[in-house]
Amino acid sequence: MARVLVMIPSGEVYDHDSVRWYNYKDVQRSINHYHNIGDAFVFDSSLKLMNYDKLGVLPIAEPKMEDIDRLREEYDYVFLRGSNYVHQSMGWSQTIPVLKRLGLPVIAFGIGAQAPVKGKLELSEETKTVLHMMADSTASIGVRGAYSAQVLWDIGIRNVRIVGCPTAFRRNDPEMRIKLPALDDVQNIGITMRREVSPTYAQDIKRYLTFHRDLVKELAGRFDAVLMSQGEVEEKKLVFGTEEQKEEAIAALKANKWVSDWFLDETVEKLYRERMFYSDVVADYEDLVQSKDLVLGYRLHGNLMALSNGTPSIYFTYDSRTVEFAETYQIPSFDVFSNKEFKLEDYWDQSLFDKYNRAWYQTYGEMHRFLTENGVDHKMTDTSKRIKEPVRKVA
Repeated sequence: MARVLVMIPSGEVYDHDSVRWYNYKDVQRSINHYHNIGDAFVFDSSLKLMNYDKLGVLPIAEPKMEDIDRLREEYDYVFLRGSNYVHQSMGWSQTIPVLKRLGLPVIAFGIGAQAPVKGKLELSEETKTVLHMMADSTASIGVRGAYSAQVLWDIGIRNVRIVGCPTAFRRNDPEMRIKLPALDDVQNIGITMRREVSPTYAQDIKRYLTFHRDLVKELAGRFDAVLMSQGEVEEKKLVFGTEEQKEEAIAALKANKWVSDWFLDETVEKLYRERMFYSDVVADYEDLVQSKDLVLGYRLHGNLMALSNGTPSIYFTYDSRTVEFAETYQIPSFDVFSNKEFKLEDYWDQSLFDKYNRAWYQTYGEMHRFLTENGVDHKMTDTSKRIKEPVRKVA
């Protein structure tokens, strides 16, 4: 089996292919540090698709070149976990000299581009160079959707394959399908929260936050709801902090004008105090979504974790990333900036989720082809060779 280096990991690996944050039991060590556990979802999911017997980390921040020479002999290839690397402010540290010295294939595993609200995406020469180096070293470069593929095409990279995100396929079950229960049977739900927001990517901050607030209040009033956060400091303190830290968190939220004016009213504060969930262990999120009848909200990877476990999810799109994911997988989605009213009943339609089921199955096949053509030893099923049921003639 393969000997694999990972570039830009997100957490520590245990039990061969499971991921959690570094020193996860020492809560106080990182309680003031923001890390998006969604990145660990992708890392964990990538490992679950691959066969390997040795895993190492490629240093790009402060590399020692003599170590790079050793890694070249000890490993077969590098993989870059899927994330939002293709944007105008991305910094690559010492990636270019490291990759030149290493000389191994670098497999981009579902990377994505982020479009600004205004103007055209302008990539640095450094980013263009890194992308070309990866594309030139492999049969194909894997991207999350059509927009990301076009960005790479525009800078001259042609060997692009749209593979979505490894998180969607983490269960590695090509028979996975979303089957809606009766809406009246839905009781326990998860709401994926993204209170943090940037005007660089979200076109209307007031609408973003007020809609988020009203959605949480409506759903929490209708169902037994858990608020699923993914690493913001204040939300972490409300889950793991001391009583003093919890009050510090609420005070910090109220001191943020955007949050205090448009998001954190009395009802939301109560929900934050009583129904917030966070964990530094990816498996805890998987256990949570498996216990829910529905997971929906603002978090790209939180929603995808649910779908990958057969739990229905609805995306609320607000930037190019969320739109691209919804388009790649044909996930039922609501545009936060549409100024329309969201009604859950409008989305509780099996035909909408059958579009997702078909798109997911097709993208599963693309991910299989991507890994295979790049020489990755993997666990995915070749769906192109599956035995099809014979077509039955209608009398």
